[in-house]
Amino acid sequence: MNTHSVDVVVIGSGPGGYVAAIRASQLGLKVICVERDRLGGVCLNWGCIPSKSLLKNAEYMNFMGHAEDYGFSFDNLKFDFPKVIQRSRGVAEKMSNGIQFLFKKYKVQQVVGNGTLKNGTTVEVTDPNGTITDTITTKNIIIATGARSRQLPFIEVDRKNILTSTEAMLQQEVPESIIVLGAGAIGIEFSYFYNAYGSKVTIVEMMPNILPVEDTEVSKELEKHFKKSGMTIRCSTKVISAKPTKSGVEVIIEKADGTQETLKADKAINAIGVQANIENIGLESVGVKVEKGSIVIDKFCRTNVPGVFAIGDVAGAPWLAHKASAEGIVVAEHIAGHHTDGVNYNNIPGCTYCQPQVASVGYTEQKAKELGLEYKVGKFPFSASGKAHGMGNPNGFVKIIFDAKHGEILGAHMIGPDVSELVAEIGIARALEATAPTLFKTIHAHPTLSEAVMEAAAVAWGEAVNF
Repeated sequence: MNTHSVDVVVIGSGPGGYVAAIRASQLGLKVICVERDRLGGVCLNWGCIPSKSLLKNAEYMNFMGHAEDYGFSFDNLKFDFPKVIQRSRGVAEKMSNGIQFLFKKYKVQQVVGNGTLKNGTTVEVTDPNGTITDTITTKNIIIATGARSRQLPFIEVDRKNILTSTEAMLQQEVPESIIVLGAGAIGIEFSYFYNAYGSKVTIVEMMPNILPVEDTEVSKELEKHFKKSGMTIRCSTKVISAKPTKSGVEVIIEKADGTQETLKADKAINAIGVQANIENIGLESVGVKVEKGSIVIDKFCRTNVPGVFAIGDVAGAPWLAHKASAEGIVVAEHIAGHHTDGVNYNNIPGCTYCQPQVASVGYTEQKAKELGLEYKVGKFPFSASGKAHGMGNPNGFVKIIFDAKHGEILGAHMIGPDVSELVAEIGIARALEATAPTLFKTIHAHPTLSEAVMEAAAVAWGEAVNF
């Protein structure tokens, strides 16, 4: 058995864990990162990164379906679906290997195995057989064990016909029909992907709108586009049961009026949220507080146990890779004694990478109403954007919500081409306490999609000249 003594142990190497480990090492701390599987966690290997490869393929597939609009023509268009999947796996492999390189560069030691807290200063590592391979004594422990697809008793996930997101990105054939259970970002992205390759897609969502955490106008706009592309959307609909059958899957749903209906398809994807990986890591023995399935933390990601921190999905919503990375940096700097203001959870962007893309940050209009805020709304459609027309994608809009008196940016909500790249402008502006006039008085390059941000701000202040 190996023994170690370090300043920081990080359990998990996802976008929170590996970032925390590297930053802590940069600040002069001796660091070990414990990982039982591939470096990069779910995000790099089975989530954010390979899924973006698949979605880019879907975007190209949709483009080729409208190639004549751009002056291209060809006969007998074919695609090699296994190669589509293979490309995404190659991207994931490359990024995971990149983390290994960074660990060597920044002198982060990796220990392979399952990490378990024995007390507030000791982590044991075991192999798949349960044999203890390493004991690590440390001053600080960062729990970054992530999350997995939420398992519900009435959804019989067999990973063959009823899939999690992992199996959904490994299929070697395009199913003729597929039911997507849940219309959050994961469900929406897989719906877009399989629809692009010809699957008959049915989306089932319990809430009144798809992407229910987004601004209602954005959700309705995306629903309009998805229906136009041939998808069936069943909102305000509960899943009563889902089970595999000899010929595929059978899903019983309950509609808003209380009546039930049976849906049948070749495959189904369980995309009804995620649950934190809090089991079998020693939380109970150390006394780490858990509420509603997640570890409780403060803005510095401290748990109730001194010297024990938690970051990323294991510490609850929002379940976003960049939130985990931000937390990882805060924790590393806090441990190293550097000043940090903690994580600003009110300025974390969220993106959905279907087409049209969706991006948002800050308050929705509904939230502003609930808080009783006096606000102004500026909304600029991409149908008035020369760049969007040149791209052949003048769909969607940018909507920004401002404090009516001072012009403070309360939130922004976008749907359209490449809006996941535009939302950072709003995040920076909010961090710097910029106002509406700051946005529309700042000269934006023309023609660009980013002009829509400038124009939306001008609309709110009654100074728009292009809409």
